[in-house]
Amino acid sequence: MSNSERIVVKVGTSTLTDGTPHLSRQRMLEVVQQIARLHQAGHELILVTSGAVAAGRERLGTTELSRSIPTRQMLSAVGQSRLMQVYTDLFDIFRIVVAQLLLTRGDLNSRAGFLNARDTISTLIDRRIVPVINENDTTATEEIRIGDNDNLSALVATLVEADRLILLTDQPGLFTADPRRDQNATLIERVEQIDAGTYALAGGAATGLGTGGMVTKLQAAQLATRGGVTTWIASGKIHDALGRIVAGDSVGTRFEALSTALESRKRWLLVEKPRGRLTVDAGAARKLQAGGASLLPVGVTQVEGDFSRGETVAVFGPSQREIAHGIISYDAEPARRLCGVKSSQIVEVLGYSYGDALIHRNNMVLLK
Repeated sequence: MSNSERIVVKVGTSTLTDGTPHLSRQRMLEVVQQIARLHQAGHELILVTSGAVAAGRERLGTTELSRSIPTRQMLSAVGQSRLMQVYTDLFDIFRIVVAQLLLTRGDLNSRAGFLNARDTISTLIDRRIVPVINENDTTATEEIRIGDNDNLSALVATLVEADRLILLTDQPGLFTADPRRDQNATLIERVEQIDAGTYALAGGAATGLGTGGMVTKLQAAQLATRGGVTTWIASGKIHDALGRIVAGDSVGTRFEALSTALESRKRWLLVEKPRGRLTVDAGAARKLQAGGASLLPVGVTQVEGDFSRGETVAVFGPSQREIAHGIISYDAEPARRLCGVKSSQIVEVLGYSYGDALIHRNNMVLLK
């Protein structure tokens, strides 16, 4: 692993409010300060945050705790801009620019939406901008389920192929029993694999401030570790928890990744049935097989099938031997128009561009 890491940090409502009904600027500053230190050290940071509903309650001066969907959506609509303004002001102290992204699970379940979200986040972090991501509660068309931001953070971590996912919560981690009821309960520092026994150790939400309990954090950890992302559940009250975790200290509960991100992506690309077929010339085939090259349109001689941007396609060499699977960056018809076209001419041909490559090297697996 390189010195620079891509880290997704999820902060829950209980951490942002410090156990009160309202946002705690002091606690939020402590979290932002930790993120800023890692950012300034060269790491890539993505923040997934809860707290819009709490910010809405604060703005309206109400302790309304109704869990009805219209009430939560109203509070979220009022609070989202307030929450983002607080983050903007706090990150400004460290001269870090932030960007707001509101997502739903539906956005990421769509292949095109998945790809668009990944491209947007990647562009932001390439510019050293910290994405601040929240569930788009105000437009949810189905019930706001418990722990959506926990699971959303795991989806985001998998989406961007993060090195770490750190879930900051009001609990120090996963215990052998409920520490609020059993004084002999001890913290589990490391979990190799999440199974039914792991879930049996988890309790429900206790604060009444957020929407997630330990079960949802385990669900998130399981999703992320399957996607190749090592995950931590740790207390947001621990001094410099993020810095200590990155430094290798034993903080909270660590859940080991079941595979590397690359291996996880390879399995997915190999299992996914290709929706189309691209044939490349000998020069492009050689570059792809040598490894590390993206597939540029100039090397493509034929495009077959009806597929959409973000779907999996197969790549064949001039001898009709299948050499790769990859995620295509363009719909079928535009891809056909780009056959043999230089990357510098994509905008001229299509009127727009999703990048220089038909298939980026990060979204391709070579077949041996």
